[in-house]
Amino acid sequence: MAGSIYGKLFRVSTWGESHGAGVGVVVDGCPAGLELSEADIQAYLNRRKPGQSKYATPRKEEDAVEILSGVFEGKTTGTPISMIVRNQTQRSGDYSEIASYYRPGHADYTFDEKYGFRDYRGGGRSSGRETIARVAAGAVAAKLLGKLGIDILTYTRSIGPVTIDYDRFDRNMIQENPLFMPDGEAAEAAGEYIEKMMKAHDSVGGMAECVVTDMPAGIGETVFDKLDANLAKAIVSIGAVKGFEIGDGMAVAQAIGSVNNDGFAMKDGRVTKLSNHAGGTLGGMSDGSPIVIRAAFKPTPSILHEQQTVNKSGEDIRISIKGRHDPIIVPRAVVVVESMVALTLIDAMMENMSARLDRMIEFYHPVC
Repeated sequence: MAGSIYGKLFRVSTWGESHGAGVGVVVDGCPAGLELSEADIQAYLNRRKPGQSKYATPRKEEDAVEILSGVFEGKTTGTPISMIVRNQTQRSGDYSEIASYYRPGHADYTFDEKYGFRDYRGGGRSSGRETIARVAAGAVAAKLLGKLGIDILTYTRSIGPVTIDYDRFDRNMIQENPLFMPDGEAAEAAGEYIEKMMKAHDSVGGMAECVVTDMPAGIGETVFDKLDANLAKAIVSIGAVKGFEIGDGMAVAQAIGSVNNDGFAMKDGRVTKLSNHAGGTLGGMSDGSPIVIRAAFKPTPSILHEQQTVNKSGEDIRISIKGRHDPIIVPRAVVVVESMVALTLIDAMMENMSARLDRMIEFYHPVC
């Protein structure tokens, strides 16, 4: 299957299915000398692990990562890093019924049309478990960015009609509630809304927000490989994402130039922006201000609520999907968004190292 490789210089290749032996990733391009352990990767995977709250699928998986190559004596060797997470509690029988029909909101129909065949056990490659590989690779990328002084903060911005209040924003609160919201009051209200929808056998959508700070200016390529364009591709490649924004996003359509433009000023001898409507990029390159992006996630398509569909015999039928499913995708997807951002940024920074001759000369210190 094409489309399972991402990146140019920091390159990741993901593999595996929801109900196969496991899922995994090969990371190629990580520099040698980075201190890396399975515990580093596991900390990220634990943030997306199922069965941690009443708002997540009850499927119990340890999602324990194994590093198979690329690390020796606790440090990366510069060779490909291969990682695997083995599936342990597959219940493929839960999905035998859906082999005969197409689930609304899923990729069943399109997989059949493309390949003439599909893995109906949990969706195969289109399952949310595919994101395990992204998160494992993202943990490596994020650790590299940390060495460069770059911070990524990701959280749930909204769930259904409930949106956080930035006046109550508390970074420490993100890890204190199962919805990963930085606003305790909003988290409580969102929880009540989710429970209401669960009782109605329905699901809920929401939005994740990611803020990158201390990103140097000038990272990203012009024209087709703009930093914001690559971030958009990375985020929209996440299965349940249906919308992407950077900076003011869709609101710019109702803005005027005198307000939307970010003025410049000198501060501490450096050029800075007076506002950040652009969200941290100009002309496809980072501008030194925080990069602010948002990802809109659709409601979980697998619901007990009765829905209209067709079977493979071309008959109209009514279905109610059983099994172990999340009532909302966003909380477990927060770390997936963070991982895709990290992968995109580190790849862009590596590519940028060859952008200027003076910096190449400074690095190699020629004797002539």
